[in-house]
Amino acid sequence: MASTDIGIDLGTASVLVYVKGKGVVLKEPSVVAFDKDTNRIKAIGEEARLMLGRTPGNIVAVRPLRQGVISDYTVTEKMIKYFLQKAVGKTFRKPRISVCVPSGATEVEKNAVQGATINAGARDVYIIEEPIAAAIGAGIDIARPCGNLIVDIGGGTADIAVISLGGTVVSTSIKTAGDDFDEAIVRYMRKKHNLLIGERTAEDIKIQIGTAYPRAEEVSIDVRGRNLVTGLPKTITVTSDETMEALHDQTSLIVDAVHSVLEKTPPELAADIADRGIVLTGGGALLHGLEELLAEKTGINTMTAEDPLTAVAIGTGKYVEFLSGKRDED
Repeated sequence: MASTDIGIDLGTASVLVYVKGKGVVLKEPSVVAFDKDTNRIKAIGEEARLMLGRTPGNIVAVRPLRQGVISDYTVTEKMIKYFLQKAVGKTFRKPRISVCVPSGATEVEKNAVQGATINAGARDVYIIEEPIAAAIGAGIDIARPCGNLIVDIGGGTADIAVISLGGTVVSTSIKTAGDDFDEAIVRYMRKKHNLLIGERTAEDIKIQIGTAYPRAEEVSIDVRGRNLVTGLPKTITVTSDETMEALHDQTSLIVDAVHSVLEKTPPELAADIADRGIVLTGGGALLHGLEELLAEKTGINTMTAEDPLTAVAIGTGKYVEFLSGKRDED
């Protein structure tokens, strides 16, 4: 029985598993719910996400990864094990697994990911930087001597990198991404409307009407929360322009990071990027108007990968094939 090659996009918001020959077979939120009294895991994935903010005292729903790195080692290990079993089932031989980490991850953080994956049942573990995985997944031939600028916006980190000849030339990783967009909306609602809303409601607002650039037509949505003055439930209408105001600081940080990477890019590669454009990947790339905002601020054509959510997972899976191809050449 041949061993399976697996790619895991171990994200702050969700975990995606790619199996060679099958594509992305699993996409679940990286949330674990466990009982504090017995220390037993109650639910993992989508089932646990539905419990966020809705659990009794003894049950806690947590995200074991914070800003792209492991914050709770034991829980992460159990989560990887659970997702591997769900995606692949029982295999005779342990699989080869490649896992992606943010480009700014330290050696200690990389070792933690490697250790957790091996304990979860891997034979070999390859660590790959997120922007490289995103580039492979977006269909870019990274082996060529040509500059590509990738902006990968996940749940916990945004990774910006210039890639050429299969490696990173210039990169930066900022801890501003999808989760921070949600928090910014929560803060804005509290400050502007005296309304307290939860993380999940904030995420719904972001997905449905959130924007980083003025929309051609303004859209609105009804939002329910708790009025901080009366303490009673209240419904208000929020517009897309308000979300743009709420997300302004976060989107500006991403634009600044892209700017700083472009400033450090060697001139030949910068010319390639001006010619080929900027590629957006990751769930955060789905925020309306982000393409237009980056194009306006940098003057470079910006486009989103075909399927930004799965690009990193597909790239992580194909990376094992890329490596074996490289070995054959050697």
